[in-house]
Amino acid sequence: MAPKLWVFILLSLYFIFGFPVISAHRNEDVPSIKIMEDFSGYPVHEPHFQDSLSSLVVDSESLQKQIDELSTFSDTPAPSVTRILYSEKDVLARRFIKNLMGLSGLSVREDAVGNIFGRWDGYEPELAPVSTGSHIDAIPYSGKYDGVVGVLGAIEAINVLKRHGFKPKRSLEVIMFTSEEPTRFGISCLGSRLLAGSGELAELLKRTVDNQNISFLDAARFSGYANHLEDLTSVFLKKGSYSAFIELHIEQGPILEEEATSIGVVTAIAAPASIKVDFEGNGGHAGAVLMPMRNDAGLAAAELALAVEKFVLESGSIDTVGTVGILELHPGAINSIPSKSHLEIDTRDIDEERRNVVIEKIHQSALSISKNRGVKLSEFKIVNQDPPALAEDLITKATESACQELNLTYKKMISRAYHDSLFMARISPMGMIFIPCYKGYSHKPEEFAAIEDIANGVQVLALTLSKLSLS
Repeated sequence: MAPKLWVFILLSLYFIFGFPVISAHRNEDVPSIKIMEDFSGYPVHEPHFQDSLSSLVVDSESLQKQIDELSTFSDTPAPSVTRILYSEKDVLARRFIKNLMGLSGLSVREDAVGNIFGRWDGYEPELAPVSTGSHIDAIPYSGKYDGVVGVLGAIEAINVLKRHGFKPKRSLEVIMFTSEEPTRFGISCLGSRLLAGSGELAELLKRTVDNQNISFLDAARFSGYANHLEDLTSVFLKKGSYSAFIELHIEQGPILEEEATSIGVVTAIAAPASIKVDFEGNGGHAGAVLMPMRNDAGLAAAELALAVEKFVLESGSIDTVGTVGILELHPGAINSIPSKSHLEIDTRDIDEERRNVVIEKIHQSALSISKNRGVKLSEFKIVNQDPPALAEDLITKATESACQELNLTYKKMISRAYHDSLFMARISPMGMIFIPCYKGYSHKPEEFAAIEDIANGVQVLALTLSKLSLS
């Protein structure tokens, strides 16, 4: 019988009788393939992963149940979610995530601050892995999708690939980052900053306390982390530890929903600079001190707040934004002229130089206001001034290709919100996938993402991971 006919017969039997699915690893590792090749003298090619995209099925029902169950680990009643770093609810939520990782066959480990890693070993485990993930901590009275979609969705993406019969070349790793939100200790993206090797933060955390005067290290140890170590440099990862990192996230803005677009392919992340400003005046009785005699710290703060808006609008770019999120007056009585004022200012841009020009203008304005109003500028402190991050072309192209193959509409866009991806970009090439959310709501109980949109995001993530794993 002709060798080609033998191959046809053997392959027909292979698929008719349901022999094990051939996954994307090397032919010599599969005995049935090697027998067919040796017998026929012809190579038997593996089925191409991209040839049957319709089988990339997301278990939407289970995923929604997981999102709903995770939201019950909250210190405030539904529909709000409050899950603060190292709280009892946070610890329970962490156990929930680790359990899901284990059920998905991932090997689980945690570092000294509680970053959680679930790895699926590839058939060339010596290669730098591909990683994905997000966070599950939640600011007070927020929603149940921010960050969570990127963690539970990542685990489900692994499940999708496993159900499909895919075998990764590079290992795939899901990361749940510790404390993306700054709620308890005032430090955003705490876990990913440390992974990126911030020695300054590692030192700062030794003396950082919360508003109850509980130290970061004591809180970490109470939750089973830190292991009585003062040195947190064990958390640091070397540059190149991952070949790529990609994060799935709700947009936290209205663009995708308004334009009826399924996926946002993020090209850059705008980084914030945070500024604290304090003015001191004389204060006095609201009725007794005449207007020309006043040194009003409250009006100084109000003038600076308006200056922030002015300088941002003058930047020449819609990507420049500025917010006075905190404005406090002392003593805070209706019949007392403010003797002290405190502002906290957030400025963001994808262009670092343009953002820094705005910061300098704010500083010069504060000095001028202080002089003109006869108040003291007692503090002007730049708390952080992180550089923006650009997504890697390799990752954005893989994501675009996945959208095209899945027949999903997409658009390139920037992220104006802070994400762990900003700091992972210091370790490896980075990318992000956005999905629509209701009216762009986030950080409030009304935050919502339809399961159909989440499933689309998980499909794109799964296919993108497969491409990056085989690269």
